[in-house]
Formats: sequence, C-alpha cells, structure tokens
Amino acid sequence: MHTSTTSTVALVPWSAQQLEQATQGRWYLDRIPSHPIKRILTDSRHAEAGDAFLALKGERFDARNFVPQVAKQGCQVAIVSEPIENLDICQLIVADTRLALGHLGAYRRREYPQLKVIALTGSSGKTTVKEMLGSILSRCAPTLVTRGNLNNDLGVPMMLLELNADHQYAVMELGASHAGEIDYTAQMVQPHVAGILNIGTAHLGEFGGRDGICRAKSEIYAHIQANGTAIVPAADDYTAQITGAVVSKQRLSFGEGGDVYASDIELLAQSSRFVLHTPVGHRQLELPFAGLHNVHNAEAATAFALAIGVGLEQIIDGLVAAKNAQGRLNFIYKRNTLFIDDTYNANPSSMRAAAQVLTQQAGFKVMVMGDIGELGDASEQEHHDLGRDISTLALDVVIAVGAYAIQTAAGAASNSAQNNIHAFATQADALKYLIQLIDQHQHQQMSFLFKGSRFTHMETLMTDLMEKF
Repeated sequence: MHTSTTSTVALVPWSAQQLEQATQGRWYLDRIPSHPIKRILTDSRHAEAGDAFLALKGERFDARNFVPQVAKQGCQVAIVSEPIENLDICQLIVADTRLALGHLGAYRRREYPQLKVIALTGSSGKTTVKEMLGSILSRCAPTLVTRGNLNNDLGVPMMLLELNADHQYAVMELGASHAGEIDYTAQMVQPHVAGILNIGTAHLGEFGGRDGICRAKSEIYAHIQANGTAIVPAADDYTAQITGAVVSKQRLSFGEGGDVYASDIELLAQSSRFVLHTPVGHRQLELPFAGLHNVHNAEAATAFALAIGVGLEQIIDGLVAAKNAQGRLNFIYKRNTLFIDDTYNANPSSMRAAAQVLTQQAGFKVMVMGDIGELGDASEQEHHDLGRDISTLALDVVIAVGAYAIQTAAGAASNSAQNNIHAFATQADALKYLIQLIDQHQHQQMSFLFKGSRFTHMETLMTDLMEKF
C-alpha cells in the first residue's frame, strides 16, 4: 500500500509502550524495541531505521509480504496482524492493521486537547475550501491541513500522526466512498466545527443516489464536540435533510439566505469581486479564484473560520492571499495561449463550474473533458446531461475523451444544432485533433481547459499538447 507520507512538520516519536497501548496490540515473543519510533509508515519503499512499518491488508494485496524487505532496509519494527517466523524485526501483533492505524491516529489526536479542529465534507469544493481555511488559519497559528487526497479511512489517521504540540488548528477534509466512513473518521478527529459543503453526484455509484450521499456525509455532525458548531449550506437542495441531521445547538449557515453570503458578485477572468456579509459585519474583496463556485467556497470557508473563532479581518486577509491547489483551475500561459489545468479530479457539478470559468476567458475557447468516474449505473445519463448543458455555453469547441465521450457528444447533439463537440476514445486521437486546431487558429488567441476524473490523467494530454508549442 503506497500512501503519501511526505511531511514538513516535526513528527513526535512513539515509545514501544505507546504503540502497544494505542493499538491494543502485543509484542511478539516479548521482543520490544529499545529506541523511540520516529514515524509510522504504510509505504514499504520508504521504511528505514527508526521507523515502524504498518502492514495494511486489502482485497488484492497484503503488505505483510513486504516485512522481510523493510527489515533488510534497516527498519526494526513492524505492525502486523499475524507474526512472521524467523525474522529479525520487532513485531507488534494487532487484530486488524487498518483499524490499528485508526487507533494510532485517534490516540495522537487525544494527546492535544487544546487543538481546535475543523472537519469538512461535501461532493465538490472540499480541496479549495480546505486551502482557503489553511491560508486563513495559518496566519493565526501553526495549522495542520489535510494534504492531497489523504481524506479517507487511511489518509485521515495518517494526517493525525503528524500532529505536534505546536499545532493550534487542524483542517481535516473527510471523504466518503461508503456508508460509515465519515462516522469513523469524524469520531477520530473530534471536531469543534464540522459541516457539509453540498450534496452533488460525486460517488453516485457507491451510494445508489443522492439520498444515500446525503446520509453518508451527514454522519459528520454526530461527532462535533460539546458547545461546537455545525456548518450547513443554506441554498443546497438537500438543506432540509442536512439541517435535520444536525445535533449541535450552535449552527452557522452559508450561501444565499444564510448567515454568511456574498452579494454584488462580479466574475472576472481569473478572479471575482463581491461583498461578503457575515453576522459580524461585511467587507468587499477580490478573491484570487475564478468562477461563481469559488465565491460559494469562500462563503463556506468564512463560516467555518468564524465558528472556530477567527476575526473577519483575518478571514479577509487569508482569502485574498489564498492559492489554488495544484490541478485546481491553475492558469498557465505559453506564448499567447492560456492553458487552464483543472485536472485534479472531476464530478458533474465541478465540470459545469469549470466550463463556466472557460467562458470568461479570451479568444478561441476549447474545453477538453475526460470521463467522470464513480457514477455507477447513472454514468451514461450523467455524461449525456453534461454534454447537453455544456453545449449551451459560449465555447468554440468541446472535446470529449474516453469511454463515455460518445454519450457526452450525443447529449450535446440533442440540444444544439452546432457541431462543435467531438468525441475521441483515446488521448492520442484527441491530441491529433488538438494539434490541428492550433494550426488552424495559430494567429488567434486561444484558451484551453483540461478536466477529468483522476483516473483519466488529463494532465498528460495537456502536457503533451503544451510540448507542441
């Protein structure tokens, strides 16, 4: 199991007794490490002297097979569910290594009761709101922020292992790929403030519908600490169901009709201007993020920050200084051509929002969209509807790439007489057409947007095209 462990924080070492206590495990043959354990890893490639290698087990892999290898690399401690005979390594035997990782994360979280924790979930916008909150809170005090996609039942405890006494805040992004996952991770992080951004169609296949998605994400509210605050979207079509799941007395809403909302919105090519209204006052600002959806993300970030005790001026400063994560509407110029890299991931809502951002750009506008995954039985219909909606926008060419490109093109054809959408099964075929487009419009300013689900690797197609310049 290769989970990113890249960290810039000072890790707190573990004693053998702490590991035993946290995991409810036992040391095999009473062989106990004599030195502190500097870090806990699930990636065998990086294990070395001073580490503890935690051997996860999945349907198609068993990292216990890598224990002999990490021993050769100098790693002296392994956390396993079954002992390995005749191996020169200290072995902590636990009932389930996946659950042991959760126990370790929860143990570390309990060690810092002074820590103020925000937990957030939603179908789209989680990464951007997380980055906005990181910008706001890190200006106040040291803050731990979920890195990359470490937001599941393995990633959340891996992030908690990075906590140290310097941290005053933590922003934890919680994802859900199955019912009960957020219940598990929210209990682990013990948030003071928690909330849902929206209920969309991401992971539609896993939950059988939006009702199931709403129930799964609403699990986050059950674990808000006493006197904590629940954050709810005021303008979501699932607002009533979300609000019904809240158990906290204190709550703060965001969006149209909410406690925190934006007015006088002006959408610019790469930013937006608006007046931000809150219960403690209002301010005008220019947000360095494009698109109406990012205005809504700023509303949400403001509500979370206010609930954790941050002042309005500090919030504004943090929003103005915030930066998008890699692969999230990053604007890249090469000669007179704009490439918008939004390849980090995609769902139907975020694909529509990105297309709107492209309409604000200059010149000949080309949208290159890969497949959206995890939609289950609704995949064909969702891609059809996406093509239908995007065909109404002021875009010059739309290029659909992947297994559902035909459905996307069919949706566009059902709604528009314009033949400006082209379907390709492979990136190689799409690249040939893109190169032709550039040749045809070489004396014209052009703007490209690339977006798709993570598994489509649309950044590869974008890079291949940029290399042709």
